Amino acid sequence: MASGTKGGLAVAVAAFLAYASGAAASEPRFEAGAFGAWRAGGEFRTDADTPEERDVGLETGGGWGLGFGLYRDPDAFYEFLYSRQATELDADDFGPGAPDITVEYYHFGGTLLLGDDPRLRSFVSLTAGAAHFKADGYGSETELSISLGTGLRVPVTERFMIDLGVRGYLTFIDQDTRLFCASIDGQAGCLLESSGSSVFQAEASAGFRWLF
Repeated sequence: MASGTKGGLAVAVAAFLAYASGAAASEPRFEAGAFGAWRAGGEFRTDADTPEERDVGLETGGGWGLGFGLYRDPDAFYEFLYSRQATELDADDFGPGAPDITVEYYHFGGTLLLGDDPRLRSFVSLTAGAAHFKADGYGSETELSISLGTGLRVPVTERFMIDLGVRGYLTFIDQDTRLFCASIDGQAGCLLESSGSSVFQAEASAGFRWLF
């Protein structure tokens, strides 16, 4: 092969590799982010053995979370979602001495980005995993849960995004299951029991995402 042909081939290969490298760099591979949320919902009932059986809800309040994504393509990614709320049982429902409750969600799933407007994109997210409820001074509970979220993604730069969203969490609990049990002064007892087959919470959130 002539030296001129070899030189031209080398230039072509170098140009192709440079183009491929630039194209790959322009497409996100991973993302990480954090968000703050305002969460409501979550209803249980007091122990059926007590004379004053009644529904008890969780206090509405703030929470936060983290998200990590692995892109399948430019419009969809697999996601790990962690969300946490430090709250308490509603004192108006429970009465004095309502214990603090920590609610955590550990979910895996996926997010689909909709539309092609680079200035504003909507998204839908579906995840599933575990919900962990812990009451101070009592035991903890871990149950299967799912979530569905939607919202808007606003690019600030090519790699930095602001997310605004809403999400609902549905946790499956066997009806009449005793929750948050402990031994107190040698007596075994449970704080609450499920009022149905599920517990639902909803949140509105705002956060950021960084693309890599």
